[in-house]
Amino acid sequence: MLALLFKNFIRSKGTKIGLLFLFIIGFISLLIGKQFQEKQTKNITEATVYQKGHIARNASYHKDEIGLLLYYIKFSLINKTLPINSLAIGQRDVNPSIQSVTIRGLEAQKYDSELNNPSNLLLGNIDFSFVLVYLFPLLIITFTYNIVSEEKESGTWKIVATQTKNTFSYIIKLFCIRVLSLIAMLTIVILIAVFLLNIPLDKSLFIFYTISVLYILFWFAVCFYIVSLQKNSSFNAVILLTIWLFLIIILPAIINTYIVNKYPVPEALELTVKQRNAYHEKWDMDKQTTLDKFYKHYPQFKNYVLPDKEFSWLWYYAMQQMGDDESAIQSKELETKLKQRNKASQTIAQFIPTLHTQIQLNEIAKSDLGNQLLFMQKTKEFHEKKRLHFYPKIFNNTAVDQEKWSNFKVETFNDISNINFTNAFVPFLFFNLLLISFGWMNFRKEKQII
Repeated sequence: MLALLFKNFIRSKGTKIGLLFLFIIGFISLLIGKQFQEKQTKNITEATVYQKGHIARNASYHKDEIGLLLYYIKFSLINKTLPINSLAIGQRDVNPSIQSVTIRGLEAQKYDSELNNPSNLLLGNIDFSFVLVYLFPLLIITFTYNIVSEEKESGTWKIVATQTKNTFSYIIKLFCIRVLSLIAMLTIVILIAVFLLNIPLDKSLFIFYTISVLYILFWFAVCFYIVSLQKNSSFNAVILLTIWLFLIIILPAIINTYIVNKYPVPEALELTVKQRNAYHEKWDMDKQTTLDKFYKHYPQFKNYVLPDKEFSWLWYYAMQQMGDDESAIQSKELETKLKQRNKASQTIAQFIPTLHTQIQLNEIAKSDLGNQLLFMQKTKEFHEKKRLHFYPKIFNNTAVDQEKWSNFKVETFNDISNINFTNAFVPFLFFNLLLISFGWMNFRKEKQII
């Protein structure tokens, strides 16, 4: 019986077209992921080569003053891009994966990013997570909305009922065939991704695949419940598409509006302007006042006295430091509000499987807001380490050629945060079991089915 039902399902021209369309779109998403991966690799390679040449070139130009040399030199920190990131690009298309900073004011440099076409950023990338979250449900709806109603409307259901001992078992078999077909399609695309994108067969990929399967099962559970209401095909199609529209587009937009209004953040541009104004106004202030504030921040540098001349690098870098210090409140506020947004979205998403799927896939791929916040924190630590290393050399006017500039390599930040299995899987299991249970109870009420 199962083999016959599968042959009948797969012979349908609509089924073949639907599966082929999904496979083609899935493969295109992998090619887009490959393109993104190659771009990231190219950027990292270029940053590594550029920093080496950039430091050597400036060191040869500015041999007399190390303070002047460090005004120009940039040091790069890379946010490691995992191969699986190509499946869920997330925020990596708008937030830079490489931060190149001088030891001058950090706040004016933190939010520098690549120039991108704003139209492309608005539309986003058609990565695999997009195909999974948006397109798989549409095909599931197409395959299941009339799974019983079509036969009732065509008058063949009575024949099925007389030839089948348990019609509920028959319906389950129809659903199982479609579930296995979509999971098989998912598996094929993931296997192609493993070879095409060089994704290692590790825990991250296993969790990514498991969440994808649970997401597909969620939509089958939704369809199972709607079919169990025993309505006509038109009703099923309309209500399922309405649910899709609500869960995929309307509800996320409402939640985003709520979070943005509840946790308003200061603009990065406003923060940058604040830092620059705080720095520039120091040119018109008493130099010793600036130095006193600098000593308060770094008491270990109190032994460096302001020289009796118009300009000194001690005073200049103290001004740069004060620019960061006086914008620290706004910087901390921005960081706190972004963390609150991230936490709120994760909490709310526990009750919305579509949002939960997208957030979890991005977390696995290290392309979520949490990863970006960690990278910004690491950039701050990286910048501070460079400052503390060079400040004594600048204030002592150490000879440029005494520093081994070739030792300064591009550094890499590796996000080692783990996925919480309970938070990742429990929402899916809860909603899937709930919908299946309600659907099963509805079928039991129909005497002609059980």
